[in-house]
Amino acid sequence: MSNQSAHPGVSVERSDERSNYDYTSEAIEQPTLVSELRERVDGDVRFDTYTRQMYATDASAYEATPIGVVFPISTADTAAVVSYCADRGIAVLPRGAGTSLAGQAVNEAVVLDFTRYMDTIVSVDAPARRARVQPGVVLAELNDTLASDGLKFAPDPAAGDRSVIGGAIGNNSTGAHSLKYGKTDAYVEECEAVLADGTVTTLGETDLSDLREQADRDGTLLQRVYAQVIRIVDDGSNEIRDQFPDLKRNVSGYNLDVLVEEAETGTINLARLLAGSEGTLAVITEAAVSLEPLPETKAVSLLFYDSVLDAVTDVQYVLEHDPAAVELIDDVLIGLARDTADFEAIASLLPDGAQAGLLVEFYAEDASHGRSQTAGLLTDRVSDDATSTDPPSDHPETEQTYSFAGLEAHSESDREQFWKLRKSGLPILLSRTSDEKHISFIEDCAIPPEHLPEFVDRFQSLLVEKNRAVDAAFYAHAGPGVLHVRPLVNTKAVADRQDMVDIADAVTDIVVELGGSVSGEHGDGHARTQWNRKLYGDDVWSMFRNLKTAFDPDWLLNPGNVCGDHDMTENLRYDDEYVYDAGFEPSLNWENENGMQGMVELCHGCGGCRGSQEASGGVMCPTYRAANEEITTTRGRANLLRQAMSGDVPDDPTDDEFAEEVLDLCIGCKGCARDCPSEVDMAKLKTEVMHARHQEHGATFRDKLFANFDTLAPFGSTLAPLSNLALSIPGAGTVAEMTLGIARERTLPSFRRETVQDWFETRGGSHISKDDAERRAIFFVDSYTNYCHTDVGKATIRVLEATGTHVQLAERTDSGRPALSKGFIEQSRETVESNVEELYPRVRDGWDVVLAEPSDAVMFQSDALDLLSGDAVESVATNTYGVCEYVDTFRLDENIDWEPVAASIAYHGHCHQKAIKKDHHAVSVLRRAGYNVDPLDSGCCGMAGSFGYEAEHYSLSKSIGNILFEQIEESGATAVTAPGTSCRTQLSEERLETVTAKSSLTGTELDRDEPPTPVELLDHCLPR
Repeated sequence: MSNQSAHPGVSVERSDERSNYDYTSEAIEQPTLVSELRERVDGDVRFDTYTRQMYATDASAYEATPIGVVFPISTADTAAVVSYCADRGIAVLPRGAGTSLAGQAVNEAVVLDFTRYMDTIVSVDAPARRARVQPGVVLAELNDTLASDGLKFAPDPAAGDRSVIGGAIGNNSTGAHSLKYGKTDAYVEECEAVLADGTVTTLGETDLSDLREQADRDGTLLQRVYAQVIRIVDDGSNEIRDQFPDLKRNVSGYNLDVLVEEAETGTINLARLLAGSEGTLAVITEAAVSLEPLPETKAVSLLFYDSVLDAVTDVQYVLEHDPAAVELIDDVLIGLARDTADFEAIASLLPDGAQAGLLVEFYAEDASHGRSQTAGLLTDRVSDDATSTDPPSDHPETEQTYSFAGLEAHSESDREQFWKLRKSGLPILLSRTSDEKHISFIEDCAIPPEHLPEFVDRFQSLLVEKNRAVDAAFYAHAGPGVLHVRPLVNTKAVADRQDMVDIADAVTDIVVELGGSVSGEHGDGHARTQWNRKLYGDDVWSMFRNLKTAFDPDWLLNPGNVCGDHDMTENLRYDDEYVYDAGFEPSLNWENENGMQGMVELCHGCGGCRGSQEASGGVMCPTYRAANEEITTTRGRANLLRQAMSGDVPDDPTDDEFAEEVLDLCIGCKGCARDCPSEVDMAKLKTEVMHARHQEHGATFRDKLFANFDTLAPFGSTLAPLSNLALSIPGAGTVAEMTLGIARERTLPSFRRETVQDWFETRGGSHISKDDAERRAIFFVDSYTNYCHTDVGKATIRVLEATGTHVQLAERTDSGRPALSKGFIEQSRETVESNVEELYPRVRDGWDVVLAEPSDAVMFQSDALDLLSGDAVESVATNTYGVCEYVDTFRLDENIDWEPVAASIAYHGHCHQKAIKKDHHAVSVLRRAGYNVDPLDSGCCGMAGSFGYEAEHYSLSKSIGNILFEQIEESGATAVTAPGTSCRTQLSEERLETVTAKSSLTGTELDRDEPPTPVELLDHCLPR
């Protein structure tokens, strides 16, 4: 079974000669090295400045610029690179998705990125519960493939929707359910690996006697490795048993405890030595992993406590109920949930006084078994009346209780809400734009559960002593004793960096005293390597170093990690030498702390923008999903922008190359403003840079043309149908491409002689009088709706009137969106000022503002606040609605006697509405109108305003669209609806038969090539 590419548009985009970007900079480091490597490998070799700087960071606080990056396509490629580098003393770093939190994925080395090409599921043997995979396979995509056989790769790290199997082995990853499944090492059966000298070998299960026969301290590299393993088993077993903590979760150092434990059986698995080695022992090119069956069902309880200390004290008693997961939620996370609209439903269930909680999940045979398990827990840990279900007669019972309340969840949606509460805090913690950040440097300690209360008490006292107790959240995997604690630290300040060392040193002492580990999940890397000697003692430390030397005599594989010489305060992304200089003054409003600089520095590198549509869903990041290039992720762009503004990248961000290669392919979908865990607003940052670029270098005629559509549209409308005829003349597309750079394949908007404003005046205005109206609304008819898509405008008016709304039209039609989308900030600001001047008096008198086009609605609701300040614009923003949002918010459709339509609809929401979490309203109204709606978890359509019209972007636009088209094909719906003009344009030009068939409701007045909008569907089933 082979894995299908998650990036269906790559070949299309790269075959188009008009796509004039190569995702690299012109500046190449060490060209001789590049040319020699290119002679040896079939994969990509990139040593340009942009690529090197993008791979200088991971999800940690660290930054180290690599020598270059190679994207191997095979084991032979990998071996060729390692061998070449070994001969020349060049360090090598194998890397997955770069989601590491301790800095183990950054180094001054040649980086091997396996995620582009070596991402194949080689085979699945379901009866044997085993899979063979390449290192770049994303965990979520592997599990999606395995699900049809009722199987999964059991370790479930939080970043599983973008992290890969090679990284999971390298970090010895685990997750929330380690109580059941343990760590990755338990599932590694065999590894094909490239050793430090380029030798390709297979490591797996081996009889100890056979290993002894092959061991030779003076033999080949592999024989020397065998000899060192035998020496550890023979001479170090007792010390290892004494020094390694007895924990389910310990990923500090090398896996010597597993080695010694296996040796007692006479058989060892050398592949498991690679688990947690962070690429320092060998480079994995293929792995055989064992699998686990999926649980039949699950059940979840939430226990509430007066304090974190009470909660962690209760953990040891909760564990007696054999849960699959026990997760801590502290007062910081509970407070954030109470204050966040997304968690309003579950926050309302939280009991007063709750300062901490334990989320406890059970795996169950069936629903009845699940209810029985939660009943046993609640009866024991809260009270006899905490559940209505009878507990099992043999459930554990403890006299003393610590929890004062409990909830239970059994349906999938309710369980997801509970887990959402647990996962809510980290994105908010990571969204700080101040110099102080919740960085990971000592957040990963593992403690025997019975010692958690003492550990928390002493850790909290230490934070108080260092004046860092405020906002230091305690959360994560309390069941196996792993707590994530991230104090606020400003690494730009010398004193704070010293505090990092002092805190880490003191916490390590506590950990050692309590029999714990400094890393229970996230590994050593730059952050924690220096504490392994204190954790294990000199003898075990020496064993680590001897093993490293046996595998890697010259210490060239990811040097410095695990048992090396890393200093946790070196190679920090931000230090006292860091200087920020954008090169221009921002023109938009930046209300966040540190303004635009805070946003530029916000990306923490988690790689959430690298998730595929299938694995992650959502909008972010559509260009990466199509192109599979790091530079097209929000992370790639954000890091390069920061580095350009701090001098690490020598380019001015307004220069041609930077603008074209780094920022040009950001399509302004705003997905990152919602889907990025830190909410990095790359679209807004790009707008600032575009504006500065226009001021410095001027703007292209094409940009001005698109920015001023509202000025041109009245002429097109007045001259229609002649204006439309001119656009349809054979060869017109070729001329448009040659003169304006507009793709010849695209059909430009056609104009209507009678505008919506004309039609409304002709019909005599609103058919609902003010006196009879439920509400009064100003319909702001945007330029495209007014001059091109008049049916949408007419349907909007009819639907509003059917709800009892008195409608009047705004005088203006330009929202300011076209100019803002092309970086003309001052022009857009002037337009918004005029709109607010017209609308604010009406809003103050009780009128609402309604728009049909989503991007224009969001322009009023959100983007206008980036351009203007004050009560007037805030009032207009607050009282502006998309048409379906308006109907849904005020339930204006409840008195409409809809005429039912037998149709199922696939709904593709607009990116901008998704970004501000308003895309769900259309689904709600359509369902109440009688439609069966399938809301697609879709990304951008790829059109993105003018982006898809531009010749150099055409093929990438279609590649992005292919992802949506596939979702539509897979939907069981008989028709497609999309509120956005750009989306409908992209869909109408798609030639796939199944998509075309779903673009209309056959047999109605909506039978046409272009999909209808939701408001047109509503208009279609209004009583006539």
